[in-house]
Amino acid sequence: MLTWLKRIIAGLVLLALATTAALYGVLSLSLPSLDGTGTSNAINAATTVERDALGQAVITAQSREDAAYGLGFAHGQDRFFQMDLLRRNAAGELSELFGSAAIELDKTMRFHQLRKRSEYIVAHLPHDQQQVLAAYTQGVNEGRVQAGFQSFEYLLSGGPVKAWRSEDSILAIFSMYLDLQSANFERDKALIYLEHTFGKAMREFVLQPSIHQAALDGSLLPTRQVPIPQLETSIARADIHDIGSVNLYGSNNWAVTGALTRSGKAMLSDDMHLGLAVPSIWYRAQLNYQSKNTPVTVTGVSLPGAPAIVVGTNDHIAWGFTNGYLDTADWIELSASDKTWQEEERIELPDNEVHTYSLLMSEYGPVQQFNETAYALSWVAHQPYAVNLKLLAMETALTVDDALTLAPKVGIPVQNLMVVDKHGDAAWRLMGAIPARTNPADIAIEATSYSPQWQYNDTARPALKNPDNGKLWTANSRVVSAQAHTRYGDGGYALGARAVQIRDRLLAKDTFNEKDFNQLQHDNEAVFLAPWHQHLTALLSQSDAAKARFANDLQHLAQWQACACADSVGYTLVKRFRTSLMNSAFAPVEAKMKEAGAGLRYIKRYLEPALWQLLEQKPQSWLNQHESWQALQLNAYEVAKQKLAAEFGPNMTNWQWGDVNALHIKHPFSTQLPILSQFLDMPTTKAFGDTFMPAVQGPHFGASQRFIAQPGALGNAIMTVAGGQSGHPLSPFYRAGFDEYAKGNATPLLPGRLVHALTINPNQPE
Repeated sequence: MLTWLKRIIAGLVLLALATTAALYGVLSLSLPSLDGTGTSNAINAATTVERDALGQAVITAQSREDAAYGLGFAHGQDRFFQMDLLRRNAAGELSELFGSAAIELDKTMRFHQLRKRSEYIVAHLPHDQQQVLAAYTQGVNEGRVQAGFQSFEYLLSGGPVKAWRSEDSILAIFSMYLDLQSANFERDKALIYLEHTFGKAMREFVLQPSIHQAALDGSLLPTRQVPIPQLETSIARADIHDIGSVNLYGSNNWAVTGALTRSGKAMLSDDMHLGLAVPSIWYRAQLNYQSKNTPVTVTGVSLPGAPAIVVGTNDHIAWGFTNGYLDTADWIELSASDKTWQEEERIELPDNEVHTYSLLMSEYGPVQQFNETAYALSWVAHQPYAVNLKLLAMETALTVDDALTLAPKVGIPVQNLMVVDKHGDAAWRLMGAIPARTNPADIAIEATSYSPQWQYNDTARPALKNPDNGKLWTANSRVVSAQAHTRYGDGGYALGARAVQIRDRLLAKDTFNEKDFNQLQHDNEAVFLAPWHQHLTALLSQSDAAKARFANDLQHLAQWQACACADSVGYTLVKRFRTSLMNSAFAPVEAKMKEAGAGLRYIKRYLEPALWQLLEQKPQSWLNQHESWQALQLNAYEVAKQKLAAEFGPNMTNWQWGDVNALHIKHPFSTQLPILSQFLDMPTTKAFGDTFMPAVQGPHFGASQRFIAQPGALGNAIMTVAGGQSGHPLSPFYRAGFDEYAKGNATPLLPGRLVHALTINPNQPE
């Protein structure tokens, strides 16, 4: 019997090994070739695609069109499935891959009709931009098929592989609109519900300006307290639920002029905050080509799916972005006299099935029914000027002034452009599409107030070059003056604590180098939470009985280190208390909003001033069945501890911030098939940051890259990316560079020694 058992076990082991070998063999077949030669009819001269040890693609070509082909080829080799998801998500075409489970998400995207808009934009691009797109598109498709075997994602999903098209690159840019600006119109929708349910006084109470303001001109919005609305008895009793939150897609950037560096060159820092997944959203690349008989070398990160370097440097200038969060969307309240019509969207499913989605349209935009009313959405992404390829011109800009002149012409989601040059100049300006209408609104407007200026891009936008102190900064809060704020509106600004902390760090020094900027990128001091730490400590120390009851808690609070440090339990207690208290204090409002089909999650970032006002004035109608505000706060703290115990065990020493906020960067497939996690995901990393501080980091969110450069002196320039270059799990570049990112180490911007070279020659005429 024992012999047979051994044979069975041995047989199972051999089967497992054989299965593993077979799987490895299949995966190996789809690995791209990184060396050798090839031919293409899409290029006019020999083009090389080389790679260093990180997998950074170095493209050398004779023209920008040929460089676009080379970049597309590299993208197609390393990232095609991720590009496919990007275009399908923006177009509302995921159901063709994933079946009926994706229909509702596809409907959400089809509301914007971005496939049709992309086709229109491509047809109306200038000829030179169409040529770049066409070359890039052929490069993508030839790079994808070069491996000769479809990638594992398509083997697992069983979905069709469709060739890349020029309009798909426009969809890739539209995907950034969806990430960066959809919270704008969702914010306004929440405010419409809030005012309808509770009245204008509640909206004004929730939206009162924060004390955390760091506009570049130093202007302040008035921070006077507004009256706390009285809650009716019928709504002052509610269960407490997590309000939830949305990722604040944004970034940090700052710059100093050459007067503040040893080299005399201006210096830039930029780290873009996005959802983190495998592979990373960004792709490191260097393009080398000729423009008007002048050599161009531009190094930075590209977005797989688009032919441009998004953030980087050409050694004359360096540039980076943070999300602008201007108000670029309005809901238009429709009346019975407003014309509407139906349009049908065909959502394709596997096995040739089709789901038809009926979309109501109006002259102002697509229509949604909510709050018992029909509203049309007018959004800048729906306008023809929303997307173009004029960002390519940054690659040949020689000065800050060149970039400032270009800024209003570029079709991308509006960004805070931070740009520096080798002459020592530094500047900020709004870059991207901004509607020329001048009446932004937090809630719906009537059709009679709709401005025809929506059809035009704003060009008279503010800028700031070489301020007297030589320092510039942005971090997703208000950057423009208080006066300009009235013109541009609020599209979901960050609270401002990050910007204040960055500003104050810059103002505290007179000279800077790359090491100083890298240190500031990793600054995790809990400046914003310090008052909450004091408040919680006082709450738990209000009596001898309380001190005895919370002795262990108070010890951890005393040792909290005032930072989002990995071994800090005290930081975890403070952060979770604030969140729980917000849930408790606003529970009646959230409950009523939920009944109406809405919620506070899209306006949660505004609640800080109102929450402190509630704690100071202690209105009885907001107690939600608690005996006192002291009791409400203690209960909120106990709820926070109960949730921590449920997640991490009852021992408080297990609540270290490094574990509570650990970084988990996952592949989309591993969330559905956890067995794949160890093969596809990045290693779990202890937390090193949080919100409301420069070192932004959550479990699946944070700085997607860290860039520091002095154009004209790039020897110490930095580009650290949150993941590897390749989407293929057997590629040596799948995880390359991630350890440096996770440990806070700097990775050089410039390519290292080149270890692979692929040369593509033009087809010879017959």
